[in-house]
Amino acid sequence: MLLIGDIGGTRTTLALVPGDSDCRHSLSEKTFSSAEYSSLGAIIAEFLNEVDERSAQAIFGVAGPVMEGRAVLTNLPWVVDQREIEKDFGFSSVQLLNDLEAVACAVPFLLRSELLTINEGSAAGTGNMAVVAPGTGLGEAFLTWDGERYQVHPSEGGHADFAPRTAEEMELLAYLMDRFDHVSYERVCSGPGIAAIYSYLRQSGYAPEPDWLAERCRGIEDPTPIIVGAALDDDHRCDLCIKALDMFVSILGAEAGNIALKVMATGGVYLGGGIPPRITSFFQKDLFMESFLRKGRYSGFLEKIPVRIILNTKAPLLGAIYWGRMKKNSEDAFAKKFQNRNK
Repeated sequence: MLLIGDIGGTRTTLALVPGDSDCRHSLSEKTFSSAEYSSLGAIIAEFLNEVDERSAQAIFGVAGPVMEGRAVLTNLPWVVDQREIEKDFGFSSVQLLNDLEAVACAVPFLLRSELLTINEGSAAGTGNMAVVAPGTGLGEAFLTWDGERYQVHPSEGGHADFAPRTAEEMELLAYLMDRFDHVSYERVCSGPGIAAIYSYLRQSGYAPEPDWLAERCRGIEDPTPIIVGAALDDDHRCDLCIKALDMFVSILGAEAGNIALKVMATGGVYLGGGIPPRITSFFQKDLFMESFLRKGRYSGFLEKIPVRIILNTKAPLLGAIYWGRMKKNSEDAFAKKFQNRNK
């Protein structure tokens, strides 16, 4: 048995899987609200107390940089140390990897049915691939082919400076600079970023805030789910919410195009995280691809790059399993057998 986990700033999902299977066939699985717990250890203890099975090994994808088996989570006041977890729970081994590293590990194994294509393009057979994942934060990673298999490279590119492209985005940047010491792409292309864009639009006078929406948001720490829900509600149209998501998608498209250029992602760009699968209708507008392609002389190059949304919510768990197996098996027989490049 293997204990795997997707440790995020909003939610933590743990699952027990047979050693020779994947998380598509987990025996036990549960999702926890991360902020309600003081540590990952508290969640592990509760989960193991609820299940009958036990595991000797664990692999966790965590939302933060991993250095020497230790991670300080970016959007959660936790420190995760693999040695402490091994000691506290008697695991023979615990492995930590960045959560986007885990998502990227899953990309070559995802099925077409687990993806939504935004731009078909024409993928190079063993071209580099990029992953951009907006959720509680903005995760980024990329994959390169080493001659036998894909190697995954974590990144903290989501914390790079936000670069506005229009007068409206410049005003958004000025609005955010009054509130934060540093305005990164994560400040805009994330769940909290959607709320920040909405707040800017409301203050700018773009459109009036409906009374019913103001009432729903009153006293709510994170209004993002309400804003997203209102933007998707055909019966109660909210121009402020629709514009907020339009701006979010447009800016995300620009950043996705940036990373595609930086890593030469001729194998494709994959959109992960919790937000894209929820708002697919906004990605199917022209806004995302217009921003993605707006790179001057390199627009033609970007047109050939496939862009797909990852619909499988278990991708981080799936990637953690494959990462562990590839680390264990130097011959990489498992990857050679199962890697399908989205066939």
